[in-house]
Amino acid sequence: MKILVGLSGGVDSAVAAYLLKKAGHEVIGATMSIWDKNQIYKSLGKDACFSPHEEKDIEQARQICNKLDIPYHVFDCTEQYKKIVLNNFKQEYLNGRTPNPCIRCNAMIKFGALPETAREQGFEFDKFATGHYARLTQTQSGNWLLQAAIDKSKDQSYFLYRLSQEQLSKIILPLGEYTKQQIREIAREVGIPVSDKPDSQDFYSGDINDIIQAEPQQGNFVTADGKILGTHQGIWNFTIGQRRGLGISAEKPLYVIGLNKEKNEVILGFADESFKQGLMAHHLVLSSAQTFTKPTKVLAKIRSSQKPVEATATVNQDTLKVEFTDMQKALTPGQSVVLYNKDECVLGGGIIDEVF
Repeated sequence: MKILVGLSGGVDSAVAAYLLKKAGHEVIGATMSIWDKNQIYKSLGKDACFSPHEEKDIEQARQICNKLDIPYHVFDCTEQYKKIVLNNFKQEYLNGRTPNPCIRCNAMIKFGALPETAREQGFEFDKFATGHYARLTQTQSGNWLLQAAIDKSKDQSYFLYRLSQEQLSKIILPLGEYTKQQIREIAREVGIPVSDKPDSQDFYSGDINDIIQAEPQQGNFVTADGKILGTHQGIWNFTIGQRRGLGISAEKPLYVIGLNKEKNEVILGFADESFKQGLMAHHLVLSSAQTFTKPTKVLAKIRSSQKPVEATATVNQDTLKVEFTDMQKALTPGQSVVLYNKDECVLGGGIIDEVF
């Protein structure tokens, strides 16, 4: 089988390519270029997925392909990334929401624009593969399901929940049965040059205001009952659950518990005020094996690093309602809720709009 492997220049995708070649497949290495060299970003820090370090990552991916003796190509996805990911990122923050650009990128760029661009340029392949930590399973009816990786500390199924059935049918995820430690050991044994390269944890390496590019807009910090506590320079500088950088003194630590776009207000409260019972989500992606027309017991995640927690899910037309057994801290509009069954398979999810 001919497989196109998305390479980031890191150890995970490198070992994914190695494992597939070792299994006898014809492997082609590919990297998507997304960094806009014509845009000026003022405050750049450490390495990240979207950063000027891209050229270094591309060179490392090229070295990996030389080591594995496989062809390598770079595909320009800069314009698609700007329109699909960066513009959405900016608009969501300006609307008082906190987006997850990695989820959008995976569904529409990494597993969308990249393989599509390769095919448009005449490359033929049977499957597309990456170094994500997740597993694929197929039901008796032929439906594809994502399943959490063996290594729960590295599981990335949360970030892939928006992949369609068509996308899932065309991909391979070779690392789902491995731990991160095993992957690094394989890389060292084979002599892959990035075996000890640190993981890239962040979406962007600088200040998000470089992307949002909004003029300061003074507004008030307020309590839930409307008491003014101070002023800020724009709601996009804050996220639900944030404690640091508020500059407001109080008897106990204050947290951001809400953002009001219409009034340009950042609502602050104590820790106990940040807990909510449930949420409403839209822009749903659901497994065809599960419709949730009746209240259904599920396990739910509201952030990638969280252990799934018990909840009840119900879908009414295009709205997903999730009520948690135990109240949850910092439910955040713009982020995703992802639902699992007891076998750790992804049942679907959506983008949080409201919390209650």
